[in-house]
Amino acid sequence: MLLLTAAATVVAVAGRVAAGADLPTLAESLAAIGAARGSYGIGGAARLLSGITLAVAARYLLRTWIMRERLGTRAVPVLLAGSGHLTGLSGTCAVVLALVAPAPSEAVADAIAPALAILDTLHGIAGRAGFSLAGLALVAAAHRMWRVGGVLRFIAPCSAVVGVAMQLVWIHAVIVVHRVSGAAFVVWLTLIGFMLVSGRVERIFAARVRGR
Repeated sequence: MLLLTAAATVVAVAGRVAAGADLPTLAESLAAIGAARGSYGIGGAARLLSGITLAVAARYLLRTWIMRERLGTRAVPVLLAGSGHLTGLSGTCAVVLALVAPAPSEAVADAIAPALAILDTLHGIAGRAGFSLAGLALVAAAHRMWRVGGVLRFIAPCSAVVGVAMQLVWIHAVIVVHRVSGAAFVVWLTLIGFMLVSGRVERIFAARVRGR
């Protein structure tokens, strides 16, 4: 599920960038969405999928023996679940915007203008909040990784740094940092996903149990 989340996130970002809808005003953004309805809609659908897969991954993590034995912290799957739900909400808003945004040659109808403004605002806030919660999950995971040791101890500092950097998503002036931390988050999802699939993470935790 984490690997699927990483893949869907890449598609979501690609679709949003291709649409070029991150513009200063709502009218400009809607015109861009209307002109690139397909790309923006695909990006929104991918973001919705990434939210679903992240929430499912969190549910599985919460039910592992590692959590039952209290070797891991429940804060990580709980924060990831919250991130998944908010990301899914953001993706849903993007899909709706792609469907209802007027063509560039058409004016926004006065009757739906307020609804579109609310939808666009919800899309942005939910997306940033989901990203921020995922960053907090990385910070919580970093502490546990360091305590468990093994290769996870080497990943822990990077997890903490990326998680803290992800909190800057709320500050538009450092958008470059957001892009870098977003790419780093995808790398983190991919790395941890492969380690979970291979059983590497479970073996590290099992080794700690035997060493008690």
